[in-house]
Amino acid sequence: MKRNIILVILVSVFVLTSCQNRMAITSAPAAFDSDRAYQDAVSQMNFGPRVPGSTAHESALEYIQSQLEAAGWQVEIQNVTYKDQPVQNITAKKSDTDRPVILAAHYDSRLLADQDPDTTLRSQPVPGANDGASGVAVLLEIARVLPAENKNVWLVFFDSEDQGNIPGWDWLYGSEAYAEALSVDPEAVVVIDMIGDSGLNIYREKSSTRSLVDEIWASAAALGYSNEFINEEKYTMLDDQTPFLNKGIPAVDIIDFDYPYWHTTSDTIDKISPTSLEVVGKTLLTWLKTMK
Repeated sequence: MKRNIILVILVSVFVLTSCQNRMAITSAPAAFDSDRAYQDAVSQMNFGPRVPGSTAHESALEYIQSQLEAAGWQVEIQNVTYKDQPVQNITAKKSDTDRPVILAAHYDSRLLADQDPDTTLRSQPVPGANDGASGVAVLLEIARVLPAENKNVWLVFFDSEDQGNIPGWDWLYGSEAYAEALSVDPEAVVVIDMIGDSGLNIYREKSSTRSLVDEIWASAAALGYSNEFINEEKYTMLDDQTPFLNKGIPAVDIIDFDYPYWHTTSDTIDKISPTSLEVVGKTLLTWLKTMK
C-alpha cells in the first residue's frame, strides 16, 4: 500500500513538472525568423514599385495591415491630404498609451530612379527592395515575436517618405503629417531605413538623440554586431526621424547610407540579406528589453 502511494506521488510530480515545462515552452517568446522576414520583403517586391497612388502601393498597405492583424495588433490608418498629396500612414498598437515607444519604417518606394548610372532608366520607378521593403520586413517580423509585455510599443509605417526633388513632392510627407497630428508624447522614435543589404554598415547618424544611439549600439555590441553597428558618426540624414526631433521628441535614424543601389533600378530583392534583417531585428528586440 505504501509503495502504491509513493508511486502515485512520483507520477503526480512527473505530470506536474511536464506541464510546467510545456507551459514554459509555450510562453517563451519566439525568435526573430530571418527567412520569414525576408519573405515579407519578397511579398512587397512582388507587388511592384510601391509608388504613391499605384495599385502596388495599395496592395502593400493591405498586406502590411493583414500581417499585423494576423499577429494580434490593432491597426489604424491615418488618411490625410498633406501638401496636396494623399498620405496613408499605418499604426499598429497593442494598447493606447501616452508614452509609446515607436518603431517606424517607410513603405513607399521612389517614383524616379534619378541616381541610376544609366540615364535612360532615370524615368523608371525604384523597385525599393532595400529602400522601403527591408525596414517594413523587420517591423512585420517584430510584430510576430515581440513579447506580450511590451504593450507600449507602436509600429508605424510611413507613407510618402521618398519623393523629394520630384515636381509636386518633397521628402517626409508621411512622417511630417504623423508628427503634426500626434496627441501623445512618445518616449522614443526609432526609424529604420535601408537596413537589408548584405554588406551592412550602420554608422551613428549625427542628428539622432545621442542617448538613444548609445543604448541601441550597446545592444548591438552585446549581440556581437559591432561590425554592422559601427560605433562612429558619419552622416547627417534628413529622414523620418527629423519631424520628431523638430518637436523635441527623442529619435534615432538607423540607416546604412553606403548602399550603392540607392535610388536606382538595381535596388532589387537580390540585394537583400536575411542575415542583415536579423541583425537589425534582434538588436531592436534586445534594446526594447532595456526600456523601463
